[in-house]
Amino acid sequence: MRIAMIGQRGIPATFGGVEHHVEELGSRLAERGHHVTVYSRTNYTPERHGSYRGMRPRYLPTVDSKHLDAIVHSTVSTVDAMLAKADIVHYHAVGPGLPAVLPRYLSRAKVVLTVHGLDADRAKWSATARQVLRTAQWLSARVPDATIVVSRDLADHFRDHYRRSTCYIPNGVGDPTHRPPDAIRRRFGLRGDDYVLFVGRFVPEKAPDLLLRAFSTINSEAKLVLAGGSSFTDEFVRSLRSFAAADPRIILPGYVYGDLLEELFSNAAVFALPSLLEGLPLTLLEAISYGIPVVASDIPPHREVLGPKRPLVPPGDERALATAIEEALEHRAQERRDAEAIGPRILQAYRWDAATDATEALYERLLAGSGA
Repeated sequence: MRIAMIGQRGIPATFGGVEHHVEELGSRLAERGHHVTVYSRTNYTPERHGSYRGMRPRYLPTVDSKHLDAIVHSTVSTVDAMLAKADIVHYHAVGPGLPAVLPRYLSRAKVVLTVHGLDADRAKWSATARQVLRTAQWLSARVPDATIVVSRDLADHFRDHYRRSTCYIPNGVGDPTHRPPDAIRRRFGLRGDDYVLFVGRFVPEKAPDLLLRAFSTINSEAKLVLAGGSSFTDEFVRSLRSFAAADPRIILPGYVYGDLLEELFSNAAVFALPSLLEGLPLTLLEAISYGIPVVASDIPPHREVLGPKRPLVPPGDERALATAIEEALEHRAQERRDAEAIGPRILQAYRWDAATDATEALYERLLAGSGA
């Protein structure tokens, strides 16, 4: 099959859950003999590859602004994919999926769209942008030949709001690579088991500001590492850095990936994810795979992963978040044993090979004319 992936920033993936999703899925499809083109924005990575993990990156320009970056690149990529006569045009995220009407009605390609989250609810958008994204969500339930969702909560949302049956294909997680605290000791003074870790984009819905405020009230020698950066949220990031400057325990290394990220996951005492909104966060799956005790907000995607019995923190509750982190640090040995016990279940339930099996089977059904 000739498969075009559109909507992600690009590959090789550095920051961004959607980008890692596409890289893991696309590389496995390529291993199976499919021709996978991954449309990549020239402003995402300075690297250029003729081939990467069996996929063909197609680097096309865009407009480097919050409101135009995704939609311009998606539109240009859509036209290119149609000219290349792709069999499958697969969009990732509802905003970049707006041009899906073109291949759906003007080509023979089958159109698939994966919903990674309810983008219209993200706080960084203006009222006008939110309305555009609500329209995109409505279209994502009606235009594609098949709509994929990465969590059961999203499946419920599309059934209840749009009367749309979706294909539930969750994200996956790979086997963890454990690394001793080498680079993190030299760069940040971290010994291992002496810090709370947050990994993600610095955007309001992930609540890193709430985590900073909660951590500042904790009387502990542990440090807080917030690994992430701006996603067209520069003013928000400046406020975080200004707050963090007053507490020497807080480390803001920027976006990290590769060996350094593996070190941070390998040696964290606690992983904190106080998000107000998520699709199905890859960082949560990764943290659990490493056996890190998790403090997370009580939202449906987190509950879906962690199970009904796991104590979670009410979203937005600063005091409850601080208390949960304090308790996890105080009882870290027991918390670590509990966390390591659920790691194998997560590795079994959320596998990239299983996600690839389901996606490939969906493509084949669509091309055979048997529907989603």
